[in-house]
Amino acid sequence: MAGLPVYRWRLAPDGLATRRQLRALGLRPGGQDVVAQIERPRRKRGPLVAYLYRIDRARPVRPMTVRRADALAKANAARRRCPACRRDAGYVIPAALGMCVPCADAPRLAA
Repeated sequence: MAGLPVYRWRLAPDGLATRRQLRALGLRPGGQDVVAQIERPRRKRGPLVAYLYRIDRARPVRPMTVRRADALAKANAARRRCPACRRDAGYVIPAALGMCVPCADAPRLAA
């Protein structure tokens, strides 16, 4: 994002906020462009970057409807269901494994 003002960590001017800060205020960016970025230095890697939005242009968060809540619950349930044994694992299936831990360990334990 060339041409954006860059501020150091915790030194952004008033009136700008990250997505998380907007969300804590009950707001969302609402289609506005990024106006600045903030960088947090790290020792052995590049800096962490967060984009800033104007608070006065932010819009209220859309309310959660019953249908959206149902869709979210179904999506989260699908992330918990193991494709190998078809059981609810009780946790979100790790993407690296692609199945629950007992199913992933079964071939290793059988050998």
